[in-house]
Amino acid sequence: MKGKDLLSIGDLSPDEVLGIINRAVLMKKRKAMSAVLAGKTLALLFEKPSLRTRVSFDVAMHQLGGHSVYLSQAEVGLGSRESIADVARTLSRYVDVIAARTFAHATVVSLAKYADVPVINALSDGEHPCQALGDLVTIYEKKGKLRGLTVAYIGDGNNVASSLALACASVGVNFRIASPGGYGLSDKIMRLGRRFAQQSGAKVAFLKEPEEAVKGADVVYTDVWTSMGQESEAQQRRKAFAGYQVDARVLKLAKKDAIFMHPLPAHHGEEVASNIIDSKQSVVFDQAENRLHAQKAILAEILGKR
Repeated sequence: MKGKDLLSIGDLSPDEVLGIINRAVLMKKRKAMSAVLAGKTLALLFEKPSLRTRVSFDVAMHQLGGHSVYLSQAEVGLGSRESIADVARTLSRYVDVIAARTFAHATVVSLAKYADVPVINALSDGEHPCQALGDLVTIYEKKGKLRGLTVAYIGDGNNVASSLALACASVGVNFRIASPGGYGLSDKIMRLGRRFAQQSGAKVAFLKEPEEAVKGADVVYTDVWTSMGQESEAQQRRKAFAGYQVDARVLKLAKKDAIFMHPLPAHHGEEVASNIIDSKQSVVFDQAENRLHAQKAILAEILGKR
């Protein structure tokens, strides 16, 4: 992966996905600081606010001996005060890698086009690959394997769902998603997911009924119904997603040892019942922690250090 952009899970081979997961697990077990990225600098170029993504990338660079610089939209004016191309070319003279958190996926693509250093998609409206890789680390950690497991995703076919579908299908994890009409995965993601599943032997299913998706699943996953930038649609989305809440009844349809996952932030009482995140089946905060370890692995792989 040395010098490679990470804009989509589709940019990675199955071996690269597994390599990141294995490296993240090893880094977590060692619990040691390292100078593997000494002298390296990461630019955190964020149009959107963030808790987990910003802190985990910042701490990841620090623990690997590097440095990060946070740049908000107010400071940079990406695409308004200054063109995306000029920002990319300028940052390439200062830093070794850029992690961009943007509203439009096209912005991340443009940054990668003009930058002379690797660009990591730290969230766009199209995908959230770093989240999906951290999620696979968590699933592997809790289940001891990946191939043959079944992940059931209930809710909006958003950026998180898109990356998770591709990541699962790539490494042989069965993926089911249940969404109301008009809120499923894009045709592009479904096509790519089917292709990855064919290659890995996984099964993918695009469903409408949550109960059908969850039945016998090893992992039950959900995310907010209304993402950042969609606030004007909140009322409409609450109506559309009525019946898609993950509660105790839905969890009982999964395997007895199924785990519950959510990328956070959560809207308690909407997509997830208020008592689920603190239940014994929930691994939500382990999942949040593993963003750090996955991103350490990503950065080390991209910057080519062992």
